[in-house]
Amino acid sequence: MKVFELIEKDHKLQRELMNEIAKTEGDSEERRATFARFRDEYRAHALAEEQAFYSALMEDPAGTDKARHSVAEHKQALDLLESINDRDMSTGAWLQEFRKFHHDNEHHMEEEEADVFPQGKKVLSDKQLNAMAADFQQRKEEALQKK
Repeated sequence: MKVFELIEKDHKLQRELMNEIAKTEGDSEERRATFARFRDEYRAHALAEEQAFYSALMEDPAGTDKARHSVAEHKQALDLLESINDRDMSTGAWLQEFRKFHHDNEHHMEEEEADVFPQGKKVLSDKQLNAMAADFQQRKEEALQKK
């Protein structure tokens, strides 16, 4: 299994959770629980992706720009997630900020899948991509346990 398959599996879960959150209303238990799960998943995913995939992609000059761009987007997303987390979930401002995050994260995932992964396939070997999958999974599990 290549690292891309695990990342795409996470993207699918992120999309499902973001859509579930978007359907919730106010400061409900459902919104709180789903958002907490999403936040923890996103943090662990971003950390594992940066350590297992992007760090290797940056080592090749042909992959550096795309990797740096994606890591910068992770930082922006994590900052926005913290801002959302600190807001009152019953307000329109919370929902507005979450919608911005949802939109930006959709764009980020589409960009990774359409642009970054093909670049990764060009500059990284199958052996590297397979090893990254195990590393990604381990790092994500460790991050989820630390939450």
